[in-house]
Amino acid sequence: MTKRELEHAIALGSHAPTDAFELVGTELSVGTQTVTEIVAQAGGTPLYLYSEAGVARRVAAVRALLPTGVRLFYAVKANPMPALLRAMATRVDGFDVASAGEIDFALQAGMPAERISFAGPGKTVDEVAAATRAGVCVTAESAAQLLLVARAAQDAGAPAVAALRVNPNLELRGAGMRMGGGASPFGIDEEAIPAVLAGARNAGMRVAGLHFHFGSQILQGATIAAAMRHCAARALEWIGQGACAPAWVNLGGGFGVPYFPGERALDTEPIAAALADIAAQFHAQAPTVELRVELGRYLVAEAGVYLTRVLERKVSRGKLFIIVDGGLHHLQAATGTFGQVLRRNYPVADARRLAPVHAAVAVSLAAESAVADIVGPLCTPLDCLGRGVALAHLAPGDLVAVFRAGAYGRTASPESFLGHEPCREVLV
Repeated sequence: MTKRELEHAIALGSHAPTDAFELVGTELSVGTQTVTEIVAQAGGTPLYLYSEAGVARRVAAVRALLPTGVRLFYAVKANPMPALLRAMATRVDGFDVASAGEIDFALQAGMPAERISFAGPGKTVDEVAAATRAGVCVTAESAAQLLLVARAAQDAGAPAVAALRVNPNLELRGAGMRMGGGASPFGIDEEAIPAVLAGARNAGMRVAGLHFHFGSQILQGATIAAAMRHCAARALEWIGQGACAPAWVNLGGGFGVPYFPGERALDTEPIAAALADIAAQFHAQAPTVELRVELGRYLVAEAGVYLTRVLERKVSRGKLFIIVDGGLHHLQAATGTFGQVLRRNYPVADARRLAPVHAAVAVSLAAESAVADIVGPLCTPLDCLGRGVALAHLAPGDLVAVFRAGAYGRTASPESFLGHEPCREVLV
């Protein structure tokens, strides 16, 4: 099967296609290894499978749209799987973390401390102290956090250095998750930044960076481009006024992934054009400042697939349920209970028959429903990985693939709920 045929096969229910995986015959694979072989080697299902080649292709695509000198950072919270982090550490310029635990993950993956930034609205005294001792830059999200950094630096006998996270004053439309623009627990309001910079300067603190983050899961390239232009303009204004002299400015990211039927892949052309203009402006007005773009979901989501095995077929009052061994406790986002207002299906497929159902099978299905609900083993009606999907042919032992599972999957799910076994993870 050609790559185009693979993309068509995976684009079930008018989902956008993906090219992170391959096929061997009609079976999903990573390179020449089929999912049957990978599952056997991993010891069974449920299993998260990540394609290193898929991640590499996406990173290369992002690199291609970034102007020379603009650095790419990975947001560890999207997926902190150790093997994935080690692979990512060789491909990106730095990590952004959101806890002391993620600092440890980043350092263990081989990322130098000076290329790690630590964001998050609630940081404890111990976390700030640990970051300071490790040489990780703390991104303060309030004036109170700046005081924590100052105290930690004093205790460590180190210079007081921090970055500021900025809550930009802009109206953001089309974001799957707004993280700036209005009242927010994230960052310092843009209009308050000059006063905070003055306070930091008077206290003898050095502001090493400005970190803008305006939203997440944005599928309109023009929206991201406009937001980045706004953030760059504010940073240049403060630098030009002499309010700060940061070593770096993080313009954020927010690049979205098309999860649901009818959604289209992000148009990156407006973003590339905006970044080219911004880079030129900084080269002219603040040439020593390093520009950063920070992405998480966009780099890894499409390179991950969640594999679960069919346990049972069950018909209840004329409705077919395909019961599988995985579910909400491993991939909560696919069940619609992780931020969706109206539940919609992730792309779901028969992992070993990614092709039209054989005619003989279609005839045998004529007497029963052509669609089924794919449900997990948990004792809750929320545990549904696919509602009304065209997979009524599935039988016990078959493998179900849930695509776009590489970000906010295992670590964003209630894995200990009801005491089921943890899932497996492999990077191939």
